[in-house]
Amino acid sequence: MNSKIVVAHRGASGYLPEHTMEAKAMAFAMNPDFIEQDLVLSKDDVPVVIHDIYLDDVTDVAIKFSERKREDGRYYVIDFTFEELQQLNVSERFNPKTGEQFYPNRFPKGKGNFKLHSLSQEIELIQGLNKSTGKNIGIYPEIKNPEFHHKKGKDIAKITLEVLSAYGYTSKNDNCIFQCFDAKELERVRKELNSDLFLVQLIEFPEETKQLKHFSTYADGIGPWYKQIIDKKENDHWKFTTLVEDAHKLNLKVHAYTFRADQLGDFSSFEEHVNTLLFDAKVDGCFTDFPDKVIKILNR
Repeated sequence: MNSKIVVAHRGASGYLPEHTMEAKAMAFAMNPDFIEQDLVLSKDDVPVVIHDIYLDDVTDVAIKFSERKREDGRYYVIDFTFEELQQLNVSERFNPKTGEQFYPNRFPKGKGNFKLHSLSQEIELIQGLNKSTGKNIGIYPEIKNPEFHHKKGKDIAKITLEVLSAYGYTSKNDNCIFQCFDAKELERVRKELNSDLFLVQLIEFPEETKQLKHFSTYADGIGPWYKQIIDKKENDHWKFTTLVEDAHKLNLKVHAYTFRADQLGDFSSFEEHVNTLLFDAKVDGCFTDFPDKVIKILNR
């Protein structure tokens, strides 16, 4: 049994369009510890599993509802009811301006029959598979852009916590990790909304790595970009920042994002990428588009 946590990032998104039920089912079969759900509210307050507040880079919304774009040319999840959202076809991520597929060697854009779904639908899939297979794979929801939702009079954190609670996810003992980039909102989840879930503070900016002490007052872990952990390579050896060590001193777990076998950065192989971070840098877990590949490396 590996002590390192493997999170299927947007499902098995290296193989199927991200955040589709198919990507989640495939991820489940790969035996990660957790499957991730990014959440945005629909017009009628349904938490929808999608990476962004926009629709036009993963669906055919520009064809089906061309008249619904806003002045900035974008299409927003929040402008559509859940029923309308289910009419859209989901595609491999692409640039809405050029139509170019983001990761050219992944599932071909515009092929297949993929749809959007709600958090409840995904939980029922994962809990149902846990029952039928005897596994116990967890969920790892992330509320997207809570500030944007607040400005529209919507409380995405509260609504999401209610859904999680209805399915039995209320405490650190339940197989659920709740994450957010917005520190103010994540602190509110703990202190004002009184959630007892395992909370992970996502971080993307360098200055946030200096705020670990504050994060540790409400969060149980941090989710940094992996490049915030590696410093440089000298004589074939990677040097690291103090981020992981500093976090561990404050009893914060570290789950780094995103490990992609088709985007290696400065690593010579995916194996080097995984081993360097999970073992040499002592990271506790990772988000990956390729859960099977990470698990295979860990099992070696």
